Formats: sequence, C-alpha cells, structure tokens
Amino acid sequence: QVQLVESGGGLVQPGGSLRLTCAASGRASGSIFKISTMGWYRQTPGKQRELVATITSGGATNYLDSVKGRFTISRDNAKNTVYLQMNSLKPEDTAVYYCNLMPTIRGYWGQGTQVTVSS
Repeated sequence: QVQLVESGGGLVQPGGSLRLTCAASGRASGSIFKISTMGWYRQTPGKQRELVATITSGGATNYLDSVKGRFTISRDNAKNTVYLQMNSLKPEDTAVYYCNLMPTIRGYWGQGTQVTVSS
C-alpha cells in the first residue's frame, strides 16, 4: 500500500507563489514511485477533478494549458517526493490540490491541500 500526503497549500494573494509537496510512503512506495508517472490534480466544489501537471519517471513534464509558464512540476526520487511550484497565482487556481499516479489509482488519493488565491 502507498500513502500520498500533500502539503504546502494556503492563502495567497493574486500574483503570489506557493510550493506544494507530495510525499509517498508505505510498503513498496519507493519502487512504485520511482517507475511511475506522477501527477498533480485539483478540484473545486461542483467540478470534476482536473489534471494540472505530470512528470514521468525520466523527468518529462506536461501541463494544463492554463498553468503553462506559471507552474513547474519536479520530483526527487531519492525522497519519494513530487513538487509543484506555483507562481503568478490567479483566483481561478483556487482549489484542493492532490497528487496521484497517472493514470490514477483510486486507493492512493490523499486528503489534498487547499490553495486559496484571494486578495
């Protein structure tokens, strides 16, 4: 079993920055994490969860069009951790942010971390 724990969210003004962290733990988490494409997802009330960014085991990245140039996903395989650096935040980035594998595994969803962008 793998547990994914997200952290780093908070309240920030428009134009501000946050860095989210997703740490994987549990039995076999290391071996699973290292070979897996990881993704950051976000969800707002009443809407479906959307894929924001992905990073392959080799470090190739892909982004939702609306965050390109503002968000950067990275990973540290030695720490079983994936990051999301979010710059130039906008009110429409407000959401609960989650990490998971891509494609997702239902049992791996964590509690997420709330990001609120507001003045």
